[in-house]
Amino acid sequence: MVGPLRPEFVLFGSSIVQLSFGDEGWGSIVANLYARKADIVLRGYSGWNSRRALEVLDKVFPKDANVQPSLVIVYFGGNDSVRPNPHGLGSHVPLQEYKENMRKIAIHLKSLSKKTRLIFLSSPPINEEQIRSTLSKQLGDLGRTNESCRIYSEACLEVCREMNVEAIDLWSALQKRNDWLNVCFKDGIHLSSEGSKIVAKEILKVLREADWEPSLYWKSMATEFSEDSPYDPTGADAKTPINVSNWTFQESFQWD
Repeated sequence: MVGPLRPEFVLFGSSIVQLSFGDEGWGSIVANLYARKADIVLRGYSGWNSRRALEVLDKVFPKDANVQPSLVIVYFGGNDSVRPNPHGLGSHVPLQEYKENMRKIAIHLKSLSKKTRLIFLSSPPINEEQIRSTLSKQLGDLGRTNESCRIYSEACLEVCREMNVEAIDLWSALQKRNDWLNVCFKDGIHLSSEGSKIVAKEILKVLREADWEPSLYWKSMATEFSEDSPYDPTGADAKTPINVSNWTFQESFQWD
């Protein structure tokens, strides 16, 4: 552990989470904005479903940890939604079991501390044609359809409404772009930089609007070591110090 101690945000999920730190992913966008405000911890596991998440829940989020996360962002559902395997293998989880698994995950995370906040991400849409052209040679017929993603997305949102958990409808959010099929994915499933921008903006919208004390929105949180210093860089006149502690260096895109 290094100091000073910051709020901890944990990203927990399958490949949509594991890959979120690469290629201008949504996790890297969030980490950039919170670079001097919170520690963003990645716990993403490609290929996982809600069953596997439950198996490790106590290991990833032990109840007796000295420091508990301020925020956990959870995503499982896309892998659960694939067509059942005739041999009983693979990642399919029946819909009712998926809903119960997500309830159990939410109950466990809520029990970590009174100040641990949750955001669940529902299953995003997919580009079925792109999947066939990019992944079918390696993985065969994945048995995942946009309609099955919609069904599991709605199931996740239903659970969150019942449990008063903040949730983001990614299935609908990505499809608000007219060109979503062409720009939101790298392979039909995993998000491109454009798809990740949508996810990041939806997360930041929840963080900005949530009635949480303390606020976890980046502009409302303290910036570490933000005091003015004679060692700050100077402006064009070579005499005026410029405090850059709140600069995000996120050019050409607005995150408000």
